[in-house]
Amino acid sequence: MTYSPISKKELTAGLPAEWPSALLNEIRTELQSAGRKIVVLDDDPTGTQTVYDIPILTEWSQAVLEKEFQHDSPGFYLLTNTRSLDLEQAKAINFQIGKNLRRVAQKSGADYEIISRSDSTLRGHFPGEVEALAGGTGIAYDGWILMPAFIDGGRITVNDVHYVDDGTTMIPAGSTEFSNDNVFGYQSSNLAAWMAEKFKGRIRAESIHSITIDDIRYGGPEKVRLRLSELTDGALCFANAASYSDIEVVVLGLLQAEKTNKQFMLRTAASFVRTRMGLDARVPLERQDLELSGKGGGLVVVGSHVPKTTAQLEYLVDRYDIPAVEIDVARLIDPDTCQNEIQRVGAAADTCLKSGRNVVVSTSRQLLYEDNEKKNIDIGQKISFGITRIIELLSTRPKFIVAKGGITSSDIATRSLRIKRAMVRGQIIPGVPVWRCGDETRYPGLNYIVFPGNVGGPEALYEVLAKLS
Repeated sequence: MTYSPISKKELTAGLPAEWPSALLNEIRTELQSAGRKIVVLDDDPTGTQTVYDIPILTEWSQAVLEKEFQHDSPGFYLLTNTRSLDLEQAKAINFQIGKNLRRVAQKSGADYEIISRSDSTLRGHFPGEVEALAGGTGIAYDGWILMPAFIDGGRITVNDVHYVDDGTTMIPAGSTEFSNDNVFGYQSSNLAAWMAEKFKGRIRAESIHSITIDDIRYGGPEKVRLRLSELTDGALCFANAASYSDIEVVVLGLLQAEKTNKQFMLRTAASFVRTRMGLDARVPLERQDLELSGKGGGLVVVGSHVPKTTAQLEYLVDRYDIPAVEIDVARLIDPDTCQNEIQRVGAAADTCLKSGRNVVVSTSRQLLYEDNEKKNIDIGQKISFGITRIIELLSTRPKFIVAKGGITSSDIATRSLRIKRAMVRGQIIPGVPVWRCGDETRYPGLNYIVFPGNVGGPEALYEVLAKLS
């Protein structure tokens, strides 16, 4: 079925009123009673875009996990970056993490709940990596719950259809630029149809359960609990949501269902994670919160190719006094010219940083792609490797680093900066998290801004730079 763009006002006009009471305090009470640590597997680093004072790890050995369970926090993130990998690699990582968590639980008695955090525009290795994760844990889940609503970014699910706010109109997800992704493309906007599409015929859309807006807003947590209690034998379910209030209702209903020994595998966007951890909303960070220091300039790296990012890059360069160094992607992926291109761009960026000027380094905007998924992933990995090498060659510590794009920001974090454990400080603008690099990194204490490719209006990148400067 085809769905048409619609204004948000028109889309939400006929919906019931939100649940009349705030539920976050009740959620916190349930969390304290359960004593369960939330482990978020993030398929790129942008999933930290709603939380604060939460650690993010880039390694997941049994010893590392055992140590992290001893820290006093509601949960932690594991940056898997599987969206940059092929399916088999993604499955292997998820299976190993699930296996390690199972061993930690068997050894120490640690109790945990897993959230597989992925893209609010429905890109990612679903269901493959989630099946592998479940297999690694050895848990027979009663149900899988999909909840892709990202309220902060204007992605909501109404009447079982997932919508993306383009700034003026709510676009059905299957009609957006994101659905044309050359690796994770899809056609369906209805979430039952989308799940069936991703299962490639193994599951019929008619067999998939929906927690509706009416369930949430008329029936509240008790209705959600009853609906979830019906799930058995790994049944598939998704939840509608058009506000944080809706997410709170779902989370409290989930917690109450879990008290009856029901277990669920969760595949969600970032808004669910904040609520599931019992965190309040927090205002964006200001420059004085970031303790910026040093004489070097700041570095902005733009790798994402979605049209939203290109518009933000053009807006920044047109209106901000900042040198722009463009990476020729064709030269970067050619073995004969790769090293020269890396040296050229690195030297130009380093010169700006030494002089105390901010500089933006971006990939050329022409998208290179092949006719199959594996080749496209390979091209992306070559580009990302080149970007990280450019940053590794810098001789000047940047005052800050802004990385635009999920895969770009992940590879810079793990390869260029060598982050093993960082703290999420909060958001600099809604949906854009700031990490503080750990002592083990190349630049201890550096503010690292992880800027999702699909977040913000045309002025968003400019707004971040203005705040940092």
